[in-house]
Amino acid sequence: MKTSTHNLYRKQRIAPARALALRQEVEAFNAEYCAVLDAGLVEDWPAFFTENGLYRITARENAELGMPVGLVYAQGRGMMHDRAVAIARTQMFAPRYNLHLVTNTRVTAETETGGIEAQANFLLLQTLVEGPSTIHMAGTYHDRFARVDGALLLEERQAIYDTTIIANDLVYPL
Repeated sequence: MKTSTHNLYRKQRIAPARALALRQEVEAFNAEYCAVLDAGLVEDWPAFFTENGLYRITARENAELGMPVGLVYAQGRGMMHDRAVAIARTQMFAPRYNLHLVTNTRVTAETETGGIEAQANFLLLQTLVEGPSTIHMAGTYHDRFARVDGALLLEERQAIYDTTIIANDLVYPL
């Protein structure tokens, strides 16, 4: 089955100077988002989304084919909260440290209401307490942000991972 990476590329539909200014906001948002997750504060994770926000982890192959099937799917803060509480309070997996690296942030559009469409590459490193650090996941965030009381929140984060072989212990949000 032939796929097309063109389905994932979003052309920039915003003036470069404006994109640069907005990129700083998106990068600051992502830095805080990753800091919270890397600190293990998974129960704080839903607060980065709008009340009806969408979070999905999807294989690149599915995304390229326009098939939105997700490995992880959460619609709304309530569903995200349930997932976060389950992760935080029922640790049925080996203790680990996570480290997110986010780069190549691109702002591709801005809406009339101040919303932002953006993409950024991510790499998630994982260190088991009694093991080496490994690359756990690599891919691209495809985001839609809304402004709520002046702050950016995610309306949608689709984390599209690159590999077809993933670790069976994908637990924490990306």
